[in-house]
Amino acid sequence: MNEGDKLFSAMLLNHGAIRISADKPFVWASGWRSPIYTDNRKVLALPAVRTYVKAALALLIDRHFPAATAVAGVATGAIAQGALVADMRGLPFCYVRSAAKDHGAGNLIEGELPAGSRVVVVEDLISTGASSLKAVGALRDAGYDVIGMAASFTYGFPVAEEAFRAAGVELRALTDYTTTMAVANKLGLVSDADAALLARWRDAPDTWTGK
Repeated sequence: MNEGDKLFSAMLLNHGAIRISADKPFVWASGWRSPIYTDNRKVLALPAVRTYVKAALALLIDRHFPAATAVAGVATGAIAQGALVADMRGLPFCYVRSAAKDHGAGNLIEGELPAGSRVVVVEDLISTGASSLKAVGALRDAGYDVIGMAASFTYGFPVAEEAFRAAGVELRALTDYTTTMAVANKLGLVSDADAALLARWRDAPDTWTGK
């Protein structure tokens, strides 16, 4: 882990964008029970953290996807982050809905990029990767060249890593679960016992039931 990863993890933890509750697990939309919950939308209300995320994502894209000519955000969590990065780099921007609108023009992609755009997709959170890769598929179907994905946070689940490999999408993130748990332990936010429980959850999140 590098200092930037640790710094961002500390920001997320200190501002409640990542919450840990081993005793009272959260229930995700997927139905999974989890001792950790991530809501990166919270950083949008914090100017200093928001500016950090914008600059860090822009730098990540410069380093790993320098050929990008456009940015796409995944609705809804990454719309603002993607737009901020695109504005900072002076690039065209669009966002991808989870499903096409059932009225109007029925758009799945909001905004029209130049033909042949080399797109980097911005995501706020990667869990299984299913919704993120669905957005990638929509962009490819529209004729765009998706060259990679830049995310704020990833849980690093094996199922997600395999899905990204299978889709041929390079994923880069500002920080991840392993780094964040190390930072949380150092900050005294999780005990050694809870750290072990969290590790067991990450190994099998779909079957984990709690303590």
